[in-house]
Amino acid sequence: MTENPQPDASLLRRLLEVLAKDILPLTERAVQAGNKIFGAALLRKSDHSLYLAATNNEIQSPLHHGEMHLLKLFHEIPASERAPVSELIFLSTHEPCSMCLSAITWSGFDNFCHFFSHEDSRDAFNIPHDLKILDEVFALKPGQYNTKNEFWDSFNIVQQLENLTDEAIQQELTALVNSIKSRYETASNVYQSGKTANHIPLN
Repeated sequence: MTENPQPDASLLRRLLEVLAKDILPLTERAVQAGNKIFGAALLRKSDHSLYLAATNNEIQSPLHHGEMHLLKLFHEIPASERAPVSELIFLSTHEPCSMCLSAITWSGFDNFCHFFSHEDSRDAFNIPHDLKILDEVFALKPGQYNTKNEFWDSFNIVQQLENLTDEAIQQELTALVNSIKSRYETASNVYQSGKTANHIPLN
């Protein structure tokens, strides 16, 4: 198994770049069709290059969350050509829901990271279903699942910025974080304004 890279400044910068340049453009187009704002990507552990990016496609299927749609596309790559999961970083724009947590685990990934939290999905984006399902189905309150376990390690990108000791880099990356948050706020407003017509069961 390839060792998971530690979330240093270089990796955090790259994760934010992929969010801004690869996932968000897909999401900004997808919300116009009624899809939610969630997306995901795979990066190579070796050089942090982008392997695959995707966004929510619940208009096609309510199961096609950002992470699920990414995994669908990933497993459509012929097995002989597909990168081993042990060599990939799993990036999720939002903290994965219970379904996506299980799918990441069943797919064999030993890691994932995310930008927004479950609480952000509920409070900033008016999408409370992740926390409600954890509570109603699994009797788990926010943050009660094991973020590090025998299957994978995970971390919140924004929280990791607080651990950086270089103040200039921290300020640089915080500015990028704020820019990303602003674009997601705009995308969320597009989604919320049209969600009643999209026929997604939990919109």
